[in-house]
This record gives sequence, C-alpha cells and structure tokens, in this order.
Amino acid sequence: MIDACIARPGSDDLNRLVKRARALQKVLGTEDGENLVQGFKRANNILSQAEAKDGVEYSFGADAKYAEAESEKALFAALEAAEPRIKTALEAEDFTAAMSETAGLRAPIDAFFEEVQVNAENDVLRRNRLNLLSEIRRVCTQVADLARLDG
Repeated sequence: MIDACIARPGSDDLNRLVKRARALQKVLGTEDGENLVQGFKRANNILSQAEAKDGVEYSFGADAKYAEAESEKALFAALEAAEPRIKTALEAEDFTAAMSETAGLRAPIDAFFEEVQVNAENDVLRRNRLNLLSEIRRVCTQVADLARLDG
C-alpha cells in the first residue's frame, strides 16, 4: 500500500503519505474497495496489452457518443460524475472521501465488463473502449497507484 501511495505526486510529504495510505487501507477493507481493485486491474491489464500490441497509448479521451451498451453509457456517466468529487476531495486532502468516491465506481466498472466486449471487431468501438479503460486507469489512480497493489 505504501508503494502505491508513494507513486503519486506529493509523496514527499510524510503526513500526506500517511493520510493516503490510511485512506487506501480503509477502502480496501470494504467489498467495494476490493472489487474496485479487481476491476481496475482488469481494465489496466487489457489496456496495457492493447497498448503494447498496437504500439500506441490510448489516452486521448473516450467519446460517449460511441457508447452502445447501457452499461457502457452508465460508466461514462459515473466517471464524469465522480471526477469533480474526487478532485474536490483531493484538493482538501480528504483522501478517504476521494477513495470512497473512487470505490463507488466499482458497480459501473463491473457492469461494463459483464456486458461489453472491449476488443470489438469494429475498430472505432475498440479504440473508444480502450480510451475508456484509460479513463478508468486515470481516475482510479488519483489517490494511489492501484496497479502496485499485490493480489
């Protein structure tokens, strides 16, 4: 957990680092927190493999107008709604609130993976969905780099 928190900006402040680590530990102790990490890791793995295979970084922003499935549309909406709340919590150094907001993305991420095939045959859909995974990665790593967590 410490490694995941050190990977974020501001980790040179020991007080801030401890606050981040405690917030992460608290949220990881919940079902939503545990499942969020699994959904995040799934998104991150698919995205990393696609980026390596395609030789490109999918970080140019997904566009909701290409969303087909209801769960895909819901994920776009959830990310858009969570982003300002996470930002506000981070600015106030309320890392627990920021992690709780992030953990709230668990259900839309799970629903997305249950209903949507990321690597669609349609190249436009595939690229857009990979960019959506990049949004998941960006939003979910604002308090701590979840990719650095074991398990």
